[in-house]
Amino acid sequence: MLYNRTIVVALQAGLTRAPASTRLLVAVVLFTCALTAGSSFGAAQAPAAEDLPFPQSARRLIAHGRLEEAEALARARPAGDPAAAPVLARIALVHGRYQDAQQLLEDAVGTEPAGEAALELGLLHRQLGRAEAADPLLVRVYRQASAGADGEALLRAARAAHALNRVRDANALYRAAAATGSAAPVQTAWGTLFLEKYNAPEALRSFKQALEADPRWAPAHVGLAQTLIDENPPEAAAAAERALEIDPLLADAHLLLASLDLDNTRYPEARARIQTVLDTNPSHLEARALLAAIAYVKDDRTRFEADVREVLALNPSFGEVYRVAADLSARNYRFDEAVALTRKAIGLDPSNTRAYADLGMHLMRTGDESEARRSLERAFKADPFDRVTYNLLALLDKLEKFEVIQDGDLVLKLHPEEAPVLKEYALPLAREALKRLSATYEFTPKGPILVEIFPQHDDFAVRNLGLPGLIGALGACFGRVVSMDSPRARPPGSFSWQATLWHELAHVVTLQMSNQRVPRWLTEGISVYEETRARPAWGRDMEVSFALALERGQVLKLSDLNSGFTRPETIALAYFQASQLVDHIVQAHGTEGLRKLLRAYGEGLEGETAISRALGVSLDQLQSSFDDAMATRYSAMRAALGGSEGKEPPRPGDIAALREAAAARPGSYQAQLAYGAALAEQGDRAAFEPLERAAALVPVATGENSPHAIMGSLAEQLGDAPRAIKEYLALLSNDHTAVEPARRLAALAAKAGDEQALAAAHERVVEIDPFDAQAHTGLGRLAIQERDLAVATREFRVALAIGPPDRAAAHCDLAKSYLLSGRRDEAKREALAALEIAPSFERAQDLLLRSIEGEAEPARPRGARR
Repeated sequence: MLYNRTIVVALQAGLTRAPASTRLLVAVVLFTCALTAGSSFGAAQAPAAEDLPFPQSARRLIAHGRLEEAEALARARPAGDPAAAPVLARIALVHGRYQDAQQLLEDAVGTEPAGEAALELGLLHRQLGRAEAADPLLVRVYRQASAGADGEALLRAARAAHALNRVRDANALYRAAAATGSAAPVQTAWGTLFLEKYNAPEALRSFKQALEADPRWAPAHVGLAQTLIDENPPEAAAAAERALEIDPLLADAHLLLASLDLDNTRYPEARARIQTVLDTNPSHLEARALLAAIAYVKDDRTRFEADVREVLALNPSFGEVYRVAADLSARNYRFDEAVALTRKAIGLDPSNTRAYADLGMHLMRTGDESEARRSLERAFKADPFDRVTYNLLALLDKLEKFEVIQDGDLVLKLHPEEAPVLKEYALPLAREALKRLSATYEFTPKGPILVEIFPQHDDFAVRNLGLPGLIGALGACFGRVVSMDSPRARPPGSFSWQATLWHELAHVVTLQMSNQRVPRWLTEGISVYEETRARPAWGRDMEVSFALALERGQVLKLSDLNSGFTRPETIALAYFQASQLVDHIVQAHGTEGLRKLLRAYGEGLEGETAISRALGVSLDQLQSSFDDAMATRYSAMRAALGGSEGKEPPRPGDIAALREAAAARPGSYQAQLAYGAALAEQGDRAAFEPLERAAALVPVATGENSPHAIMGSLAEQLGDAPRAIKEYLALLSNDHTAVEPARRLAALAAKAGDEQALAAAHERVVEIDPFDAQAHTGLGRLAIQERDLAVATREFRVALAIGPPDRAAAHCDLAKSYLLSGRRDEAKREALAALEIAPSFERAQDLLLRSIEGEAEPARPRGARR
C-alpha cells in the first residue's frame, strides 16, 4: 500500500512534494532495500532456558509468562549486577510500578551507560512522554551497540534505532541480529517494525519464524494477532487467546481482544477485558486511552474528560488518548469527530507522526482531500517508510487527474478514460437515488456528497484503508464520501456497479440521519433493502442461500447480527438477513417505524432501547415476529430445497438413477435440476420438463447453472430461438449480473426481429458493462426507431467515446440522431468526421447533404419492421 542511504536523506530533506513517478521510484527502492529481508534467515530452535546465560534466560521466562521465576533468577544475581536491573524493571512495569522501574534502571545505567538498562530506561522515558531524557540514552545505546558483532548488542541497537524511528538502520540491525541466533526475540521485534510500517506479509513471516523457534513466545502470538486483526478477526482472536494461555497478564493480548469486542459493539465485554489490564497495572496508558475512547463513542463526555485527565496526569504529552478515541470514532462512522480528536492529539504531541497520518486518512473520509494531502505529506516527511501514507499520497496524485462533474451538492470524480461513458449513467442514477431515498426517509443529506469511481480495485482499496486488497468489497461510504469500483475494476458479470452506487448512497442517508450512530446491521440492511426496492433483481442473488440457511438452522440471531459482519463465513448471510429484517420492520411497523428507529439511534439510544422506543416491541418480540415472517415467506422454497440432507445423490452421468430420483421427489429442486441438467448435457429436449419443474419450485434461482440458464442454452443448441429468447428473458428478470446470457439474447433477438427482447438485452448489457460499444449502438438504433432522440444521441455519443470497430458508421449514427433532433451543425460535424475516415462512404455523404439542406429523415412508424 513502500523503502541506500542517499534516498532516505533526500526524503527527509523534503521530497514530499515530488511527483508521483518520483515518489514511486523512491518508494520501490527504499522498500526493496530496507524492508524485505524478514524471510532471509531460518529460525533455528532455541536452547532451553536453563542452557542460556542469565539475561537471555530471564527474558525467555518473561516471554513465557513466568514472571516469578524470572524475578527469582534476577534477585539471585550478585548485588549491583547491572544485568539484573532490566529484568526486575520489566517485571515492575508489568504491574505499573514506573518509579521503581526507573530507579532500578538509573542505578544500573551508572555502571553500564550503553547497556540493556540504558535501553530500557530510554524506552520508559519515551513511554512517559519524556523525549528529552529518552533520546540521549537511546542514541548512545544505538551508536555503541551497533558497532559490535554480538547478537545481544545488535538486538539492543536495533531496538534503540527502532525507537528513534531510524527505520532503515533498525531493519539492518535486526537482520544482523537474526544472523547470530536469538530467533524469537529478534523476529518478534522485527515483525513489530514491519507491522508499524504496514508491511503485513513480512510481519507475518517474522512472527511465524519467532514461533517456529519458540512456540511459547507469547509476544509473537500477540504480534501475529495484530497482523491478522483486519483480514481475519477470528484467527486474530485465536492467536491472542493462545498468548493469554501462556501469559495471562499480557496486556497487548487483552487489549486486542477488547478491540475486537468493540468492532462487534460488545462494550461490556471490552470494558471487562480492559479492566483486567488495569487490575494488574492501573497506570497502563493504552488501556486507559481505550477506556476513554469507549466513553467518547458512548457519548459520556464527562467520563471521557475525566479519563483524559487521568491519562495526562501520567504523561502530559500522551496525545494517543485523543488519537485512540478518534480511531474508535472512525470505526463507528464518526469521521468529523475523528478529525477534531486527532487535531487535539497533534496539539498535545506535534511529533506524533501516526496522528498526522491518521488525520490525513480521516480528512479523506470527510472529503477534504486538499487538507488531507497537507497532513499526509507532513507525516511522509517524518516517516517515509509508512506504506499507508505513501499509498494515500500516490492516490491523491491520481485523483488530481480525474474529471470532476458537479451537479449541485453532488460531485463525481471519474477516471478521464471512463468519464465520457460513466458520467452519462452515474450522474442521473445518483440523482435518482438521492431523490427517492430523501423522499422515503424524509431527510435531505448534507453535501457536498463526493462519489469517486475507480477503474483499478486496488485504488479503491487504498482510498478506503490505505492498502491494496479489500477483495470482497465493491463500495464504501463515509457519510459524505462514497468510493467504489467502476465496471472495469472487475470482470463484466461479476457485480452490478449501479446496484453498488445505489447501495452506498443509501448509506449517505442512513449515516447522516442517525448522526453517524446507526449500527451496522441497520445501515447495511437498509442499503440492501433499498437496492431491492429500486430494482427487484438487484436483491435476489442471496435468496436461495438464505432459504438454505433457514432450512439448516444457520441464520443469525438478531442479537448476534452485528457480529456476523466481522466473520468471513457469515458476512454474506448477514447482509441479506439484515435486509430481510428491515423489510420485516417496514411490513410490521411501516416506513415511519424505520425512520423512527434511525432517529432513535441518532439521539444516542442503543440496542434494545432504540428498538423499543421506535417500534414498541422488545428485541425478543422482534425476533419472534421476524422468525414467523421468514418461516412464512420462505416455506415453499425451503421445502423445495430441503429433504436431501444425508442422502447420497446419483452420479451426474447416471441418467436412469437421476430419472428415478426426480420421479420419486417431484418437489425437490435439486432432484429436478440434476436430472434436467444431465439431459441438457446430452442435448436432449426432454430436459425441459424437469428443468421447468425446477424453475417453478425456485423461480428466483440465478447463475449459469440455474434452470432458465440451462434451458436457454439448450434451446439455442436445438435451434429453438423463440424458446431461448423466452428463457433468457426469464433469467434476466432475476439475475442482474447475467451479462453473457444478455449478449446471447441480443444476438438471438436481432436475428428474430424481436425488438422488445433486443432492447431488454442491450439495456442489461449496458447496465452491467457500459463499455460495450455494440450494445450502446444497438440501443441507440432502437431509440431512433421509437423517436426517443435524447436516448439515441446519448447512446451513439457513448459508443463513439468507447471506440467502436467502425468509427465512420458510429459518426453517422450520431449525425442521424442530431439531424432528427434539428441539430444540423452537430450533424454536419459528425458527417464530416465520418468522411475523414471513409471519404467515399455514401451514408456519410447523404447525411452531410441532409444536414446542409436541413432535411431530416423521417422516423419510421412505431412497430414497423425493416
